Amino acid sequence: MRNPNAVNTVSREGAPDFFEAGYRNVGRGLAVFAAAILLGASSAHAQTKIDARATAPYITAAGDTLFEVAQRYLTDAGGWRVLARLNHVSAPKRLPAGMTLRLPLALLRRDAMPASIVALSGLVTARASGAAAGERPAPDVPLLPGRILGENDSIRTGEDGFATLELDDGSFVSIAPNSHIVLSILRKMALTGIEDHVIDLQRGEVANEVTHAKQSGDRFEVRTPSIVAGVRGTRFRVNQLSSMTAVEVLDGTVAVGTSASATQGAPAGERAPSQFVGAGQGSATPNGGAVGAPQPLLPAPVLVNPGKVQDGKLVRFDVAPAVDAQGYRIQIARDADLLDLIRDARVLAPFATFSDVPDGTYFVRISSIDKSGLEGLPRVYAFERRANELSATAGAQAGSHAYRFTWRASRTGVDTRFRLVLSRYPDLRDPLVDAVDLTGTSLVVSDLPAGDYYWRIVSEQYEQARFYETAGPVRMFTLAK
Repeated sequence: MRNPNAVNTVSREGAPDFFEAGYRNVGRGLAVFAAAILLGASSAHAQTKIDARATAPYITAAGDTLFEVAQRYLTDAGGWRVLARLNHVSAPKRLPAGMTLRLPLALLRRDAMPASIVALSGLVTARASGAAAGERPAPDVPLLPGRILGENDSIRTGEDGFATLELDDGSFVSIAPNSHIVLSILRKMALTGIEDHVIDLQRGEVANEVTHAKQSGDRFEVRTPSIVAGVRGTRFRVNQLSSMTAVEVLDGTVAVGTSASATQGAPAGERAPSQFVGAGQGSATPNGGAVGAPQPLLPAPVLVNPGKVQDGKLVRFDVAPAVDAQGYRIQIARDADLLDLIRDARVLAPFATFSDVPDGTYFVRISSIDKSGLEGLPRVYAFERRANELSATAGAQAGSHAYRFTWRASRTGVDTRFRLVLSRYPDLRDPLVDAVDLTGTSLVVSDLPAGDYYWRIVSEQYEQARFYETAGPVRMFTLAK
């Protein structure tokens, strides 16, 4: 009886001599089976390499038979013959309780595991795994929060799309805008719990927060056409760009090697060696070239005025210019770990603006980008978005030398006071008028002599026991002689 979720299943029909040969020669039989598992190791569906001699212990319970053990844990129930030979069991239908059986890892079943959508923003679509021969491929459909995905499903994000997946082991994979990934392998080995996760990054970027491996055979890999990045528990990013692949490590160590497709046809001795990239380091690998050597990431930049309430029409962040930075990345999320992203911008200048951000409490993450295109270490700040635009104008009163200043705050229904400051200087020093606690929305100022004038409206609001001050831009007009 075959498990429908098992992979690399070898039946008697598929390998007619295997079980009998294995019964006669266990070592040779296991080597053949392991070789079958590793056939096509360069493909996206290759399994972790397993030592053909490696075994896992199983303690028998009352009533166990060798056939039931094989049916429960192996890819094919017919493997009981191999178990009998390996464990020197002469009576497979009568196993004493408490007996330790050795089960070859190469024969253990690998069950498909799910991934779930835990955060979503913008346009994100998914396509179910490939259809059977002769059937039309499944269409891309919009993703919804809570959707369960499986092995070989693909996910695409649009220009404003973000998605974060949670894997069965508690790891998170966050997908940046304009990206395309395939969940190539999501498997757990029976009995041992060894987990195997492979993400194919075909375009764009993924940020990964991988739980620490519990078993020596656990694997988490991100593959691109150029590189394979493998870890056993860390936080790292992989960005597939048009000219190179960037790997940036925030915690732990990542092994970065050349992908099988990039080395296809090259003799084993001529393949470029892998690189170990540690925390605070990055690797830039040219497409088709050798894996880039580890290099230090730029330190995290500093946000200017981090305590500012974002009250304008646009949300704007200014970064203190950083040494050696060729650009900056500024991201907004609903959580401090940036699993629930809503905005993402790469800019050359040390600032970025974002539109249509609703009121609320958010987190902004800023980082520098170096000349090789590697993104540096990040810094995260909390900020409050509370829109309150101030509009204002000034006009001459007909038939007089008076001017009427008029203003309005976009946030209404709140206890509000206004302040008008009028000066002859752009920095508003030595004000001619500094009127405070104004409850109305206009004020007339008389007998102004000719010259240049600068003025500003300030809104002061009290809401939910908090004080908010919003200063409009400094405006200017000239009163002719």
